[in-house]
Amino acid sequence: QVQLVESGGGLVQPGGSLRLSCAASRTVFNIYTMGWYRQAPGKQRELVATMTSGGSTNYAGSVKGRFDISRDNAKNTVYLQMNSLKPEDTAVYYCNALHLAYNYWGQGTQVTVSS
Repeated sequence: QVQLVESGGGLVQPGGSLRLSCAASRTVFNIYTMGWYRQAPGKQRELVATMTSGGSTNYAGSVKGRFDISRDNAKNTVYLQMNSLKPEDTAVYYCNALHLAYNYWGQGTQVTVSS
């Protein structure tokens, strides 16, 4: 079992930045693919960014060049740095850990981009 706890969400103006954190309850980065997903009201959950155990990253086209996924192995924490935020980035952001049939989610953190 892996517990994931997100933090760092909040209200930010368009063009601003936020950094989300996801703390895992145990060492997972060596085998799990870590990811950030988001779900806006009335929409399906969508992939934002992922990082494999080997460090390869993948981004949704809508956030490429603005968002950056990273991790701190010593802290069992994965981050999502979000820059140049837009109102359409407003959503609940979820952390995910995936390895074969093992799929874990955090509780989500709200990000609201509004003036």
